Amino acid sequence: MQLVVARIGRAHGIKGEVTVEVRTDEPEQRLAPGAVLATDPASTGPLTIETGRVHSGRLLLRFEGVRDRTAAEALRNTLLIAEIDPAELPEEEDEYYDHQLMDLDVVTKDGLEVGRITEISHLPSQDLFIVERPDGSEVMIPFVEAIVTEIDLEEQRAVIDPPPGLIDDRAEIASARDEDAAEGSDGDAAEDGDRP
Repeated sequence: MQLVVARIGRAHGIKGEVTVEVRTDEPEQRLAPGAVLATDPASTGPLTIETGRVHSGRLLLRFEGVRDRTAAEALRNTLLIAEIDPAELPEEEDEYYDHQLMDLDVVTKDGLEVGRITEISHLPSQDLFIVERPDGSEVMIPFVEAIVTEIDLEEQRAVIDPPPGLIDDRAEIASARDEDAAEGSDGDAAEDGDRP
């Protein structure tokens, strides 16, 4: 089974190093020197990691055969993909691989069916569940502890506690000022025109 472990960013320096956006909780294992990674697009790989180091809080990698800035820049936005055993589990108990979360049923803490996870989007700030609802529409659920309260792999479900407006259109008005503004827009404009 394949697992996206990083995305290549900008070239760093002139000797073929690149910055990488890490997408794994086990970079020391998945992105170690000697690791051979498939790529997306496939035409740029496979790539073998020659060296890795941290510089100013960012992971820098150099790949075998990539010796200059031009070659490094040509790899920009390439996804690095590791082949893993489907039975392998993350080291931490509250971590999950994408394949474990795909097709889980999503329900609210009150038992309301929301849909099923069809995709996991890895954004720089957080991960998102793309959930297909029974009517075919999609909703995006941030994969954060405050919203996704439980992952039950045995029952094949994810339990969520969504804030108002996340899975329905009934968002709460944030403040009295917003409420007053909403009420004022209904008919006050006509009255303003009547004033001398």
